[in-house]
Amino acid sequence: MKPKFYICLGLLLTGVCASGQEDSLIVLSDTSLPRVFVLNQVERNGEVLPEVDIREVVVVGNDRKSSRKAFYRRYDRLTYNIRKVYPYAVIVREKLFEVNQDLSSIADEKERRQYLKDFEKSVFSEYEDDIRDMTITQGRLLLKLIDRETRNTSYDLIREYRGSLSAAFWQGIARIFGTNLKDHYDPFGEDALIEIIVLELEAGLIGTL
Repeated sequence: MKPKFYICLGLLLTGVCASGQEDSLIVLSDTSLPRVFVLNQVERNGEVLPEVDIREVVVVGNDRKSSRKAFYRRYDRLTYNIRKVYPYAVIVREKLFEVNQDLSSIADEKERRQYLKDFEKSVFSEYEDDIRDMTITQGRLLLKLIDRETRNTSYDLIREYRGSLSAAFWQGIARIFGTNLKDHYDPFGEDALIEIIVLELEAGLIGTL
């Protein structure tokens, strides 16, 4: 990964605020999106049946072998990158939950700051080398998957835990490398293929690296 950009991802892995202030993220969800649908009761021909609206899917065929080969090469590469970075998105989710749980039981401001300082040092020591070795593409995927796992964009996480100035700074760094920390994960749109691969990972059909 390019110099300095990995630090932004490292900040996300800490999931903590240097000031130690209690903020809104403590009440936000730290779990992955639920895989449920709300069924409506619809009466058809005198019979009440459950029904759910689904998005239209357009399938376009292409018989050119070269196109199929190119697609599978991209798919294989995407699968490889997701297998590498997905575990770190899960780590971010778990660390957020851990920090929020611990902070809720620490009332003293000085103790909160010391806890956060020690926690951040521990996390950086454990994961900094892994994040540093990621490519720009893998970094972008990680930011997307962090949004998937925490329901918060990377920009929102940095802003809430480190303040607006830090969020603006790291957003500027990310933009230099063609990444937007404010991007949302869209499992039904541009990130549909990523979602399919992640669901296969979660189901154990493919393993992480």
